[in-house]
Amino acid sequence: MTVPTSILFVCLGNICRSPLAQGVFAETAHKAGRGGDFLVDSAGTGAWHAGSQPDQRSIEVAARHGIDITAQRARKVRPDDFSRFHLILGMDATNVADLRAQAPRGTIERVRLFLDFAGGGERDVPDPYYGGREGFENVYRMIRDASEALLSKL
Repeated sequence: MTVPTSILFVCLGNICRSPLAQGVFAETAHKAGRGGDFLVDSAGTGAWHAGSQPDQRSIEVAARHGIDITAQRARKVRPDDFSRFHLILGMDATNVADLRAQAPRGTIERVRLFLDFAGGGERDVPDPYYGGREGFENVYRMIRDASEALLSKL
């Protein structure tokens, strides 16, 4: 039996971008018949929202696209995540810098910028927290495109 590739999606508070990325990537893999190939999770670099559901706007944009992320709960990145996950994908350059600063020796190469690693060029997934519905829809599209590209690479 093959061990699934484990991917941790990370943003700042784990309520907007990373839970959406977790849900979108899992759904993308499932629709491609590859759901069992991956173990996905999400976390934040901060613990402000630990235990909370994703932001209601992330839940809504996911639901509009047939994805249910309501069971997810925010959590902070833990030290053992660096050994548990094959890939740790930060949503923006600040997340990546924070993760690399925490990464134990021998694990820093697992930390990458999501859009860069997925083939979307070196750019950030913007934080839609202070924006409206359109910002969440734009982030959803970026994450969907990056998830499809990532799946094709793995």
